[in-house]
Amino acid sequence: MKRSTFLTTSAMAALGFNTLFAANSSSKVKVNNKKTDKIQDSEDKFELNEITVLELQDKMEKGTYTSEQITQLYLDRIENMDKNGPKLNTMIEINPDALAIARTMDQERKEGKIRGALHGIPIVIKDNIDTADNMMTTAGALALVGNIAKKDAFIVTQLRNAGAVILGKTNLSEWANFRSTNSSSGWSSRGLQTKNPYILDHSPCGSSAGSGSAVSANLSAIAIGTETDGSITCPASINGAVGIKPTVGLVSRSGIIPISSTQDTAGPLTRTVTDAAILLEIIAGVDDSDAVTKESSGKKTNYTKFLNIDGLKGKRIGVQKGKYTNQFLNELQEKALDLLKQQGATIVEIDYLDKINALGNDELEVMKYEFKNGVNAYLKNANAKVKNLADVIEFNLKNEAEAMPTFKQELLVQSEEKKGLDDPAYKKALEKSHQGAKQIIDNVMQKNKLDAITGLTIGPACSIDIIYGDKWGEVSLTAPAAMSGYPHISLPCGKVYDLPVGLSFFSGAYREAEIIEMAYAYEQASKHRIKPEFTKSFLA
Repeated sequence: MKRSTFLTTSAMAALGFNTLFAANSSSKVKVNNKKTDKIQDSEDKFELNEITVLELQDKMEKGTYTSEQITQLYLDRIENMDKNGPKLNTMIEINPDALAIARTMDQERKEGKIRGALHGIPIVIKDNIDTADNMMTTAGALALVGNIAKKDAFIVTQLRNAGAVILGKTNLSEWANFRSTNSSSGWSSRGLQTKNPYILDHSPCGSSAGSGSAVSANLSAIAIGTETDGSITCPASINGAVGIKPTVGLVSRSGIIPISSTQDTAGPLTRTVTDAAILLEIIAGVDDSDAVTKESSGKKTNYTKFLNIDGLKGKRIGVQKGKYTNQFLNELQEKALDLLKQQGATIVEIDYLDKINALGNDELEVMKYEFKNGVNAYLKNANAKVKNLADVIEFNLKNEAEAMPTFKQELLVQSEEKKGLDDPAYKKALEKSHQGAKQIIDNVMQKNKLDAITGLTIGPACSIDIIYGDKWGEVSLTAPAAMSGYPHISLPCGKVYDLPVGLSFFSGAYREAEIIEMAYAYEQASKHRIKPEFTKSFLA
């Protein structure tokens, strides 16, 4: 789900970046880098720092590490971070079976059975994804504590079949950030506040905050997030990572606590485009329990074949015309566009974003209807003590001090007030937001003969404020792909105020291969991924 201030896009545009940057007049503002102001030594010597899936496979093949050893290293890293380090609060639960799974993968390797690129590779997944094991699935909500899933989500089955080792569940914005318009991204009543690994008093963005923060901080090799609007691509951008929101229908949603049947999808969060492509190929697939995935039959491909350093040559890429109010964001985007041109792309100025943002209120209406319908269907068959959305609302009211100590649950209440999906008001909002967004994007791409659209994903992270909520600025490129259901990738573009900012590529339905190709070429030419330093505060 998108951040709370993105729910009303017209208000978002009016905010600008003045509030975020009022006290800072230079993009070279220095964060206090004295050793005493770091949570840990400036030289992070973790032996698996920045390691990739292919490098881990190579080390296991050569016998340098076993999967069990790798898994133990990551488990120790998580424990050390929580006890002695920056306390990122990325993990909501550790899988007690992780080492046993790793040992099984090691035994299979000894016997000559290699399941694929993820064999023995540790992964963390968001706590709204069902696992039929010894972990709960709660969407971060105290109301769902005790919910042990009866079966794995489809994508979890895909991961297990591929040999991945599930380390644990990651914290998230509660109910995937669909509880309040004043929420703090990365906060849940069960897991509390996740932190940004670059500057700890800043937001990790949401709702896949734990997955984005964990993978960026090298607490896991790779991660899974989910997105309705921005919940993969924003944490990727904010945490200096790579995130892919696939076309809705490429990846199954069965066994995932829902918001919107129109916009929900799961997707990879990684440190490299290569790892994201590998992970996407594993989790994509047709699922009989999710009818929308039948539309993707025959469209899945080997995404790693598109990791082409010349992938930008001859491409026509659109960018919204105009400037941001913040000069340093303009400078960052201009550098990115110049590099795209140097790599052989043609940049075309287009005008489409205001038309998309004007559909924001209709998008929110769709979510409210679909959230009530989807959550009621999920809870009806779950092992939770609450059996529908009304029960959740009542639980929160009875346990307000723990469940809602600051921001409340107005989105849950507004959703509960909605009628069924046969309501003409729902159908009208769906037509305007979903079909309207698709038409706007299709028209601008066809008119300008574009291969993709680009731009900064979102501005740098705002400060964490669990009382008044997030205060994001003017830059957001999550809505177009989210509303249309089209694929979107975000990857590191550089820093503003010592905080990461991502660059986005999105295109038409099932064009994941093309945007992966362009993103990989940009990544290899720019090399903007920088591991975090866990600085305490933005202020010098």
